[in-house]
Amino acid sequence: MQQREPVLGIIGGSGLYALSSLTNVEELDIDTPWGKPSDPIRIGEIGGQRVAFLSRHGKGHRLQPSEVPYAANVCAMKMVGVRQLVSISAVGSLREDYPPRSFVIPDGTIDRTISRQRSFFDRGIVAHVSIADPFCPDLSKTLAGVAATGGLPVNNGGTYIAIEGPQFSTRAESALFRSWGASIIGMTAMPEARLAREAELCYACLAMVTDYDVWHEQDGPVTVEAVLANLHAMTEAVQTIVTTLAAEPMPECTSGCGSALANAIATAPEAIDGTTRERLEPIAGRYLGAGNAG
Repeated sequence: MQQREPVLGIIGGSGLYALSSLTNVEELDIDTPWGKPSDPIRIGEIGGQRVAFLSRHGKGHRLQPSEVPYAANVCAMKMVGVRQLVSISAVGSLREDYPPRSFVIPDGTIDRTISRQRSFFDRGIVAHVSIADPFCPDLSKTLAGVAATGGLPVNNGGTYIAIEGPQFSTRAESALFRSWGASIIGMTAMPEARLAREAELCYACLAMVTDYDVWHEQDGPVTVEAVLANLHAMTEAVQTIVTTLAAEPMPECTSGCGSALANAIATAPEAIDGTTRERLEPIAGRYLGAGNAG
């Protein structure tokens, strides 16, 4: 039985399927209005802090990026009490000075995904949430402050371009993304960041650079073999960073993540039916309430 709700949530991406420092683990098989998350959520303790962990791609890495149930994952994290959510993600570098086997704490995104659920609000309700800064500056600052404990280079800031995948980008696309000023490229930050903001969670990303994408003339095309080799080399550093992060007091958010929905719902209350209210209870219950249900 869970005794205290976790504040910190970790979503592990490629190469990170468990937290070795998580103790007294309770595994929760959760249902959400958007289905089941990628894997059971494991709640335990790290240094006295309650932490919730979820493997984004599921046990055995069985879900490709477009198959990840992002809405269910984010909703499940909120349902177990997470308020700060950190994504661990493998990325390619679009900059010479962001080499493989380094970390990036991005502060912006460009969304090039095309077939994923981007919002909790549909089927009878509309909300327009600001994601001008999709990564919480306060949580990102705290994450950047502890990332150096992993013993690898850390780059603070940069734009993460999210592509649909599962294929890596073409040379032409890689050159285009570099011309746009993007710093790193991956397949999972979107719509995860969008949904985390709608769920009023602080969200930050620890991006693990595994390769130079396909633009780098001295390297060949990206291969799974090379990516996995670099991921494995960085896993111990990630475990150390997460352990250090869990020991830190979670920052007070000054950026409004926790009230992102306060003025975002455009649908008139009397037009929102009871089924819609019930579905959105875990995400927006404090704004919708039980009144005016149709």
